[in-house]
Amino acid sequence: MLFPSDEVPLAFGRYVVLTTKHHEGFTNWGSPVSWNWNSVDTGPHRDLVGELGKALRERNIYYGLYHSLLEWFHPLYLDDKKNGFKTQNFVFQKTMPELYDLVLRYKPDLIWSDGEWEAPDTYWNSTSFLAWLYNDSPVKDKVVVNDRWGQNCPCHHGGFYNCADKYKPGTLPNHKWEMCSSVDRISWGYRSNMQLAELMDASSIIRELVQTVSFGGNYLLNVGPTKEGVIVPIFQERLLSLGEWLGINGEAIYASKPWRVQVENSTNNVWYTSKGPAVYAIFLNWPRDDMLKLSSPIPSSDTEVTLLGFSGTVKWEKSPDKGLLISLPSIAPSALPMQLGWTLRLKGVK
Repeated sequence: MLFPSDEVPLAFGRYVVLTTKHHEGFTNWGSPVSWNWNSVDTGPHRDLVGELGKALRERNIYYGLYHSLLEWFHPLYLDDKKNGFKTQNFVFQKTMPELYDLVLRYKPDLIWSDGEWEAPDTYWNSTSFLAWLYNDSPVKDKVVVNDRWGQNCPCHHGGFYNCADKYKPGTLPNHKWEMCSSVDRISWGYRSNMQLAELMDASSIIRELVQTVSFGGNYLLNVGPTKEGVIVPIFQERLLSLGEWLGINGEAIYASKPWRVQVENSTNNVWYTSKGPAVYAIFLNWPRDDMLKLSSPIPSSDTEVTLLGFSGTVKWEKSPDKGLLISLPSIAPSALPMQLGWTLRLKGVK
């Protein structure tokens, strides 16, 4: 799932990205160039790409398709690699037919390309495919792509940048970007021997989400289902906890934009977003004395402060030096677990 915050076409909604094919080559739809190594011919005997797309669109959720350009074990790919990628038999007999088939059959809102790093874009025929995608395909007016289309493409060319797995820029980039992360810190797939300490807890996920969105990024959170397609309970718990937090604080996340200040270096770990006339201060540590100082916002006589999820009045005063001093409720609302972070909506500030 991805939590957008800026001006790409997916900015005002949620979207899901499904792995249609990973590096081992098994396709989760009936690929015409993956005979007997796809989810229709074997395994569940179902078109998983099509079924999920139908379910998502019935819920007005955008649909993204992950697709690996390379295949670790395919003899045509290994032969092209052996030839120094001077031949393109794998690309024209496998990769390109699958990409065209995915677009024509499922009309995705997003294509999340991967597996590009061993060869240049000229081998992958990326520019030709993307020219067709943006000019002549049935999704030409809405589709978004990432930056993994050949060596040296990441962080340089793409509708939005992934740059690298779990990429954190540390400052506000000048191009739309996304951080892809995984609940399992070690793997992107399911591991039956994973240990609890190897998984991100809900607090860590929310912290990563807030930091990403404050810097204008999208947050793509991965869970690996079992071979039966089951999302195991520990992953469900993490996703539900995140959903519960967003149910209260999502106003500061969805369709938000970076503010003039992204983060304050304070013990309360305050991160900012904005939307329309509102500025949102998301603080990840509750102050011991229930008094939160925000140094960056400049208050006015019209300033209003609201704690999302709390129906009571939040009092504030102008700080003697600069910013605001905010008196928080003496007991944090029970709906907001102390370790997960809270959001103040500020109106009438600069």
